[in-house]
Amino acid sequence: MPKRETATLGGGCFWCLEAVYQQLNGVLAVESGYAGGHVSNPSYSDVCTGKTGHIEVVQVAFDPEVLSYRELLDVFFAIHDPTSRDRQGEDAGEQYRSVIFTHSDRQRETAEAAIRELNAAGIWDKPIVTEVRPAAAFFPAEEYHRQYFLKNPEQAYCAYVVAPKVRKFREKFAAKLRHNLPGA
Repeated sequence: MPKRETATLGGGCFWCLEAVYQQLNGVLAVESGYAGGHVSNPSYSDVCTGKTGHIEVVQVAFDPEVLSYRELLDVFFAIHDPTSRDRQGEDAGEQYRSVIFTHSDRQRETAEAAIRELNAAGIWDKPIVTEVRPAAAFFPAEEYHRQYFLKNPEQAYCAYVVAPKVRKFREKFAAKLRHNLPGA
């Protein structure tokens, strides 16, 4: 029986994050949803108004004996722009904020250390603005958002935004890919 830990991450559209994390060895499950706001059980339409305080996130269940939390964060920082507060590409609004919701003090310490190290490495021209917050209530996204990229690879957003992120991830993290990937 694998060990199980949870990570909750927001880095733009949850379709992108879900499509990447589903392919990572050690990930047991990925669920798109909303967190960080003040409205219970928000809908996608509610979140898109920018008035709920919620952020599009993925909740990732993973086996820490196969994949460390830091490795999850390394992927997170590689697949989105952590220097952009409320925008990822053409997606703009607080629901696209870069955020790490931590489920323990160890996760918080790991996330803060990763940000310090990446800022010191000077990878980006601007400092990382990713927020590190305690875990908030998580509300699963509507059914039609689940496994969106796998079900809709020809949809324009998937073809022009999600697919390039998935390709970049596969190239950079080839050694960490699951075997027998769906859609590969």
